[in-house]
Amino acid sequence: MFTNHRINPLTSTTMANMPWGLRRFQQARCLHFVTFSCHHRDPLLANAHAREVFEHTLERARRWYGFFVSGYVVMPEHVHLLISEPERAALSVALQMLKQNTAHQLCPPEGTPFWQPRYYDFNVWTDDKRVEKLRYIHRNPVKRGLVERPEDWPWSSFRHYASGIEGTVEIESQWTARKREQMGTEPRIVRQSQSPHPVAQTATRVGHPQR
Repeated sequence: MFTNHRINPLTSTTMANMPWGLRRFQQARCLHFVTFSCHHRDPLLANAHAREVFEHTLERARRWYGFFVSGYVVMPEHVHLLISEPERAALSVALQMLKQNTAHQLCPPEGTPFWQPRYYDFNVWTDDKRVEKLRYIHRNPVKRGLVERPEDWPWSSFRHYASGIEGTVEIESQWTARKREQMGTEPRIVRQSQSPHPVAQTATRVGHPQR
């Protein structure tokens, strides 16, 4: 079980209330709170392997399309992301690639969709709203009764905010910004040596987030 005495018991995002300076990248751009679900809300991400596949695919998409991940959680039947606008494609294209590559690796029965075709997208312009969405993301497994505490769910960005631990997905946070300052580096996106699988169609945004 994950334990770390640096977790702040007063908030579910721990460091989310800290000043958000330190060479923050894309300061003029909004974040996107994005939600998309498995086909028919089936629990296709119910096992640890499937959730880990999604995390690795998200990190590859982050590097290829040039967006930053401020928070995420992988639930059994849906995903919440808090991400910046991609630098090298429309948000819909980046999300469609992410969904298609995940489905390709998890190999659903031929002809069976893995994801719902649409996604929910909410623009996050203020720091208060960013903190609100991070809390929502990190509390989701607790609210659903999957775990007792946010830190008990490994497939989210909570542990990074709690302790600065580096996981599969690089999180754009105060920890990351401080590390860059100490190393004297600027935030950057590294393009993968190989392109992702081609995108078959463009995703569309709609509706309300799934809980």
